Amino acid sequence: MKTSCLLLMTAAALAAEDPGEPPVKAPYQKGEDRLAVNDWWNRPTPQNPKQKIIDLKVPRDEVVAFGLYTVSNKTLKLSAQLYPLYPKETRTVRLEILKDDKWQEIAKAEVNDLGWSALFRVEDWPTDRDVAYRIRHGEKAMFEGLVRKDPGDKDEIVLAALSCNSNKDRGMRENYVRNINHLDPDLIFFAGDQSYDHKEHTAAWLKFGLQFRETFRNRPCISIPDDHDIGQGNLWGENGKVAQLGSGADGGYFFHPDYVKQVERCQTANLPDPYDPTPVEQGIGVYYTNLIVGGVDFAILEDRKFKTGPKDRHPMKGPRPDHIRDPDYDPSVVDVPGLKLLGDRQLKFLEDWSDDTDGVAMKAVLSQTGFCGGAHLHGSKNNRLHADMDSNGWPQTGRNKAVSLIKKANAVHIAGDQHLATLIQHGVDEFRDGPWAFVVPASVNNYYGRWWWPEDEKAGGNPDPENPLPWNGDYLDGFANKITVHAYANPENPSSGGGFGLIRFRKDPEEVTFECWPRDVDVTKPGAKQFKGWPRTISMKR
Repeated sequence: MKTSCLLLMTAAALAAEDPGEPPVKAPYQKGEDRLAVNDWWNRPTPQNPKQKIIDLKVPRDEVVAFGLYTVSNKTLKLSAQLYPLYPKETRTVRLEILKDDKWQEIAKAEVNDLGWSALFRVEDWPTDRDVAYRIRHGEKAMFEGLVRKDPGDKDEIVLAALSCNSNKDRGMRENYVRNINHLDPDLIFFAGDQSYDHKEHTAAWLKFGLQFRETFRNRPCISIPDDHDIGQGNLWGENGKVAQLGSGADGGYFFHPDYVKQVERCQTANLPDPYDPTPVEQGIGVYYTNLIVGGVDFAILEDRKFKTGPKDRHPMKGPRPDHIRDPDYDPSVVDVPGLKLLGDRQLKFLEDWSDDTDGVAMKAVLSQTGFCGGAHLHGSKNNRLHADMDSNGWPQTGRNKAVSLIKKANAVHIAGDQHLATLIQHGVDEFRDGPWAFVVPASVNNYYGRWWWPEDEKAGGNPDPENPLPWNGDYLDGFANKITVHAYANPENPSSGGGFGLIRFRKDPEEVTFECWPRDVDVTKPGAKQFKGWPRTISMKR
C-alpha cells in the first residue's frame, strides 16, 4: 500500500513540478486524441461514467500497458503499448527474454509520442520453443508474456475471432478472457472497432488492452482497425484521399493523416511486413500481408482502404448515399464501371497468395467485413434496409473478383463489423460455387443490433431440412449477389447476439469447423451451448 501511494505521489509530483514542454506537438486540427497528446497531464479525467474511458495518469510502474506480437519467417515483431509519458521520462523501452533462467536484454525501441507505442523487431527468432519475454520501461514498469513456439506439429490449428468492442459497455471482459483462454486458441484475431471513442483512440485502445490483454499476453495476435477506430462511422478509404464529409461517404479519411497513421501503428505494427509497403495518399501506410501459423496461411486484408465512396458514384437517390431502401431498383445500376473494392494492389496480392502453397496446409482470409449484404434489419426491427454499401457486397464486380480469388486459394473468409453473426457460402456464377464466410458476432451487441429477417419470412432456395434455423438456403442479397445462408444469430437471446467466433482448422482430413459462442455462456461448464446453427464443419478437399 505504501509503495503504491508513493508511486501515485511521484506521478502527481511530475505533473505538479512543471514537467516542461512536450517534446512532440501533435499536428491534429480537430481535437483528435486530446486526452493523450501535448500537455495531456492537464486534461481532467471525466467523472461521468459514460464519458470516462480510462485514467491515463497511472503509477509509473504501470506505464507499460501491454504488447502484441506475431512471428513470421523467423522474425518477431512485438509492439509495446504505453500510457502517456511526461516530458522528462525516457522514451526508450527494452525487450528482455528469459534464457538459462536469467533475463537478458535483446533489443531497445523508441516510443512514439503520438499513440505511445514502440516496435521491437528481432530476426532469427527461434520458432521451435516457447520464449518468455518482458517489455520494460524505467526501473519497474514491465509487461510479461510468452512467445509461443510455432504449432506446426499440431493437426488442429485454432483461431479465436472477435470484433466490435462497443463503448456502451466500459466494463472488463472477464467472460471473454476466461472462455478464450480455456479454449486455448493458437492465434487471436480482432477484426476491427476495438475503439468506439472516435477522437480518443489512445485512451480507448488502452482500455481495450486492459480488457483483453490476458488473451494475447501468451499468444500471437492480429488486430486490424476498422472505421470507428480511425474516428468515422463508416469508411471508404479511396486510396487515402481527404474526406470532406464527417460521414466519409465521399471517400477518404476525415481526420488528420497522422492520427490515422497513429491508429494503424498502434494496432498493426506487430503484423508481418506488408506485401507492398508503398503508402497511399496523405502518406498513410498499408498493412495487408499474410501470416502462417502452424501451416495455416492467413491473408490479412484492408477491405476499407481502397474502396470507392458511394456519394455521387451511382444514380440511386435517398436520404443517405450508402443506403438503398427501394426493393424494386435495378442492382446493376450501382455497379458502375471503375469502382474499387479491394483495389488492384490487394487483388494482385490475393492472386500471388492464392498460388503460394509452399509449406501451407490450409488457408484463410481475414478482413473487416463480409462480402455481401448479410442483414435486413439495422438498429431496430423497424429499420429495414434493402442494400448497404458499407458492406463488401458493393460494388458487385469488385466483390466477385475478391470472392473468386478467395475460392481460388481454397480459403475460408473470416470477418466482423456487421453486429450479426452469419455463416454464408458465396456464389458468383452459381449458388454455392464460392468460398465459405464466417462473420463473427460483436463482442458487445447492445448498441446496434442487426437481424437476418427475409421480408417474406420464408426459407431460401434449396433449404436444408436438418437446419434448426428457418431462414436458410439460397438468396440474393440487396445487390443481387448469390449467397447461401447456413446460420445467423439474431439479437434475441440473453447476450443480445454478442459473442465470439472460434475456427478450427484440421489439416487432416482438411476440415474447418466454425463455432459461435454467446457472450454470456461459460464454456468451462458442462453442457455449454453455442448459438443455434453452430457448430458447422465443412470439408476443404478440392
